[in-house]
Amino acid sequence: MTRIIVEKNDGWTLKKIQSWVDLETVILKKEIGNIENKIKTFENRYGNVARDDLYGQVDDMDLLEWEGEIETMKRLREKLTRLDRIVFENE
Repeated sequence: MTRIIVEKNDGWTLKKIQSWVDLETVILKKEIGNIENKIKTFENRYGNVARDDLYGQVDDMDLLEWEGEIETMKRLREKLTRLDRIVFENE
């Protein structure tokens, strides 16, 4: 868990930080949705099979793009999880 403490009852600063976190959360969710759609398109075209089964049956560039999208989605989900764990405290 990440704790953010704004001292001296600075509500303005706290609101700015919260709004940034909220905006970043919205952006990450949108990016994750876009990537999920790309992955679904690939899997609808080639089936939901293991990576090793696709070699030689799928265009190499499509395979690289699919693998890249999966890795990107994992990283974005990790970032989103970290943002969701932020706790704001105003002392």
